[in-house]
Amino acid sequence: MDKETDDLIQEFVAQGGDFRDWAPSWNIAPTDTIPVLLDSAKDDGGDVRRLEPARWSLVPSYSKEVKLKYPTFNARAEGLASKATWRGPLKSHRAIIPATGYYEWKTERTRKTPHFIHLPGEMIGMAGLYSWWPDHSKNEDDDDFWTLTATILTSDAVDQLIGIHDRNPVPLPRDLWDWWLDPTIAGDQAMVDAAVKAALPVASELEAYEVGPVRGDGPELIMPV
Repeated sequence: MDKETDDLIQEFVAQGGDFRDWAPSWNIAPTDTIPVLLDSAKDDGGDVRRLEPARWSLVPSYSKEVKLKYPTFNARAEGLASKATWRGPLKSHRAIIPATGYYEWKTERTRKTPHFIHLPGEMIGMAGLYSWWPDHSKNEDDDDFWTLTATILTSDAVDQLIGIHDRNPVPLPRDLWDWWLDPTIAGDQAMVDAAVKAALPVASELEAYEVGPVRGDGPELIMPV
């Protein structure tokens, strides 16, 4: 486990998952591995907080294939509970996706300019959902039988970001992370709407600046131009 992952575990007071194949990245694309914070219920009625590596693109447990015909790395908050893909995970499999920032591309005519969006001095905790996908081509006792997959909730962009993109993630304030993660609370559309509303002040504090082409990997990708 690297220091960055250990720092995340210490910050979130979570148990570490299997991070052997994960390393910090400045260029994460859908289906890549991301760290996911979640609470799972225990038999005694309690729960345990864990930081786990997950595939960034949620795959419903009922899916026969890990590759879907439609994108699932983001989930639109509007009408979320009415969609079969999200309805099950929303009930009790909610997650926080920690990140120092994310990229968005501003489109002007035929030119797309990448911007790095971040919360100055703080880590962003984006509301998300997770699902464990079973690979029935493998034996149930195979270590790779279960794959943790996750998605990030999005909502209409706040005024400060609308000039870059019309959507932004749902960054929850820290005092609501426990509420969003609590698996004993049955998630519904009202909970999603409350999360979006609570995220507005945090989203309004996000700052963006232009960066160079997002190619390769390394901290130089988030240097302003």
